[in-house]
Amino acid sequence: MNSEILSAILAFAPPAKPGEAAPPVWTSLVPLVLLVVVFYFALIRPQQKRAREQADLVKNLRPGDKVVTSSGIVGVVVTIKEKTMTLRSADTKMEITKGAVTEVTERSGSAES
Repeated sequence: MNSEILSAILAFAPPAKPGEAAPPVWTSLVPLVLLVVVFYFALIRPQQKRAREQADLVKNLRPGDKVVTSSGIVGVVVTIKEKTMTLRSADTKMEITKGAVTEVTERSGSAES
């Protein structure tokens, strides 16, 4: 199957004229390399930045912080464990994973380190 795709791609190359040397192979690779670079800066790098920001947000959670989860629940952090945390929202107390927190709307009164 790969040879079929490769032959289809090569079919788009202009035919060599008689008596003229074929262009170097690297000239056809330049657009592909540029495409990879564009994808990196447009898709991969921003996703890595968002993941880093999310990890920092979760690492800096403290009891008393007011947070919003990915499902839209707004509550106050009561306790924090290794992978989960207890959240109080109105009269309900629930245990959620730390990864579900998307935003800290208000920090607790304690000083941040």
